[in-house]
Amino acid sequence: MATLLYITANPNNHETSYSMAVGKQFVQAYRSANPYDEVVHLDLYKMEVPQLDADVFNGWGKLGAGAAFEDLTCAEKAKVSRLGELVDQFVAADKYVFVNPVWNYSYPPVMKAYIDSICVAGKTFRYIPDKGRIGLLSAKKAVHIQASGSVLSPGSADAELEMGHRHLGAIMDFFGVPSFQGIFVEGMAAASDQAPMIKEIAIRQAREIAMSF
Repeated sequence: MATLLYITANPNNHETSYSMAVGKQFVQAYRSANPYDEVVHLDLYKMEVPQLDADVFNGWGKLGAGAAFEDLTCAEKAKVSRLGELVDQFVAADKYVFVNPVWNYSYPPVMKAYIDSICVAGKTFRYIPDKGRIGLLSAKKAVHIQASGSVLSPGSADAELEMGHRHLGAIMDFFGVPSFQGIFVEGMAAASDQAPMIKEIAIRQAREIAMSF
């Protein structure tokens, strides 16, 4: 039995959100094809995802210098512990589905906070002297479902402006994840009359990918 983390960064539900609607269909198809797998939904807008702030860096610094966990302040202990829980959960899973809208050419800030929480040396990557960085998640796979009003997917005229999918792809590569696919629901604002068709095409693609994911 495999574990899939369904990671969403959207304050809207599937009734009003293109990315969430496509994500919902992906999960339904995946569960149909993999009835014994566990699907864990991480709704980042409803979770505690600490930002990397002074408490976190101070806590990590103290621990790195040999201090006991009990010597940290209450805030440091709470944030460092929570970050540890998030990265351990991520490493323990087998597959990842990230879902978000494009905001200002990137994803919502809570997604970046989550990504920061899982970029941990010794957990998702490590450094080897004279050889550089090695990703530690070579047995995993990931899909990114992203919605945008304009067309920003790879190969489009404005692809270089897009920062969400490209950043997430770089992070997956950083972790050594060998399989990373994108499902793009895009162009609804540029061609509003075609929005239902755009959504339907993305849903069909999502369901097809989910069946063999």
